[in-house]
Amino acid sequence: MLPANQKTNGRPKSGGGRRPLSYKMVEDELALLDKSINEFWNKFKSSVSDTSCQMMALRDSYKDINKAFTEKLSVKLKEEERMVQMFLEYQNEICRQNKLIQEKKDKLLKLTVEVKDKKQELEVLTANIQDLKEEYARKKETISTAKKASEERLKRLQKSVDLYKERLGLEIRKIYGDKLQFIFTNIDPKHPDSPFMFCLHLNEARDYEVSDSAPQLECLAEFQENVRKTKNFSAFLANVRKAFSTMD
Repeated sequence: MLPANQKTNGRPKSGGGRRPLSYKMVEDELALLDKSINEFWNKFKSSVSDTSCQMMALRDSYKDINKAFTEKLSVKLKEEERMVQMFLEYQNEICRQNKLIQEKKDKLLKLTVEVKDKKQELEVLTANIQDLKEEYARKKETISTAKKASEERLKRLQKSVDLYKERLGLEIRKIYGDKLQFIFTNIDPKHPDSPFMFCLHLNEARDYEVSDSAPQLECLAEFQENVRKTKNFSAFLANVRKAFSTMD
């Protein structure tokens, strides 16, 4: 506002060394200022609008990225859950397999102990079998020797039987009760085929037991005692034949 002394009827005075601004110039200045303000405001609004659009675009892009990330994260979590489930199943399977392996180890250990015991039993059995084989070989040899001796004795007895039969008219028969029946012939000159007989067997004491003589010999008991003492069977037979031949 101008000083009071410079006003003249509401108009500024000219002079005084400075030329006062005209109203027109002020209006022009104000118009320019208003235009600048409007341009700035428009630019500001445009800038704010662009920024808002950019923010909207960024928000939408963020939403899309967040949605995609959320989906990927969900898939990843599901995958992780599946992997954890597979791991737990695999761990359970490992525990089950370890249990089976331990059971098989226990069975194998038990079988190993049993096999060891069986091996020891087999060794003992093999040793026993070897002893039995050796004993069998010895007994076989003994039996073979005894068989040869028996064969030789049988041959001698057969010769004696043949001799007795030929010269003494003696025949030996095996009858009931494991008895041997001795039959003499050629004793009675008038009846050479007439039989004179007696029976002989071994009693429980393995002694000679003479019985059933025909005809009856009174001295048969005496002959029996003699043969038990002397074991001389040939002399016994000779005495019996002689006793039969002296009978009336």
